[in-house]
Amino acid sequence: MTVQASENSSRRGRRSSTMGGMPVNDMPWWRWRSNVRSALHMLSDPGFQRDVWLAGVDGYGDVTDAVYRLVEDTWLDHWSAEKYVGTIFRDSQEAALVDSAVLRVLRIMHQVGPDAPVAAYLEHQAWPEAIQAARDAHLRLATSDGEEPDTPPRSLEVLRIMTRSA
Repeated sequence: MTVQASENSSRRGRRSSTMGGMPVNDMPWWRWRSNVRSALHMLSDPGFQRDVWLAGVDGYGDVTDAVYRLVEDTWLDHWSAEKYVGTIFRDSQEAALVDSAVLRVLRIMHQVGPDAPVAAYLEHQAWPEAIQAARDAHLRLATSDGEEPDTPPRSLEVLRIMTRSA
């Protein structure tokens, strides 16, 4: 099926301009992808978690905020990322990696509680596995988007600007 797109549509059949290195118009639901990627990026970086979340640096939210961004629009806490292959995720491998990360992070969140201090997450015995699962998913998505995966996570304000302005 071919979709006819207007000039301003975010659903073009080719890779378009980038925003912060990420192609913004090649996935139909790229704004949701941006939120998932942002969350996975923060959840996959122990240095960021220590230096930003644990230190209480403003502008990046906390663990609960990242989990909310991960599942907010997608409902990945209710069903598989496979449902979004072709709209948010490029293929089944991306979806499987995202599912693995979501399940690990949500399991910890349910054990420590959504209002727990950051340290409760970081000290949880399964947190290193959650970090690794998020890292695997983040690497795959960032690489697929042609972006360097090891750059520091962007602030929530930068994410809002990126998803609002394209």
